[in-house]
Amino acid sequence: MNDSLLHNRFETDGFCFTDSVIPASGISAVTARMDAMVAGEYETGVAPRAAHDPNAPADKLRKIDQPHLSDLTIRSFISSPEIGKWAAAITGAEMVQVWAVQLLIKPPGGDLGHIGFHQDMQHWTSWFKGEVFTAWVAVTDVVEENGPMTFVKGSHKWGLNENPSFFRDPDHEVQVNSIPRPDGADWEEVPALIPSGAISFHHRFTYHGSRSNKSDTARRSFAIHLRTEKSETLDTINGYYNQNLGNPDLCPVIYGDES
Repeated sequence: MNDSLLHNRFETDGFCFTDSVIPASGISAVTARMDAMVAGEYETGVAPRAAHDPNAPADKLRKIDQPHLSDLTIRSFISSPEIGKWAAAITGAEMVQVWAVQLLIKPPGGDLGHIGFHQDMQHWTSWFKGEVFTAWVAVTDVVEENGPMTFVKGSHKWGLNENPSFFRDPDHEVQVNSIPRPDGADWEEVPALIPSGAISFHHRFTYHGSRSNKSDTARRSFAIHLRTEKSETLDTINGYYNQNLGNPDLCPVIYGDES
């Protein structure tokens, strides 16, 4: 799919999907390191900002914050020029920088992998203004049965909801009915059914969530949070995510030149 079409979809729908752009060799290598990270193996000797709890239920979503601090293969993966190139093409940016990463493994079975509908910007208002967004990279094929990321089409135009209390409610209908939207706006869900190595990009205001993995294999991905030169960092006290932008290991520039 060409970049102008993806740009138009991002502008119109609030999200868009690439074809598979990460080679199979890179997928295979990072899959092994994801398992090592979950097991507590940190190649660099530096622990991630938040590690997986080994005592968590087996069917709970496994989430590791800033895994690229701990593993060089993961650092290389999330710094891929392909991610930067597509992010720039979709947004028209001159510079794209990683500012946060989450390793995500949604185990099969159970209901603890459910993620309620939310907007990313609800959690970012203390750190940034302007153009910050997310690249979600599929490490496994994403199909209906394994709990795909699901977006609400056009919801990035509804404004910021500053009351994200519905986020943890497991009742889908309760969530949907609690979200304010303009008169006449439709709630149209679109799942990201994409192959391994493909990227899903979404706007900071786009509502998204995912249901549980009903397949018999884990769904693996990385959520890579990005900023462009059209973002503004806020003067946050103890602002971890916006005060480490000068550290290339933690916040690599993956397209253009930050200067």
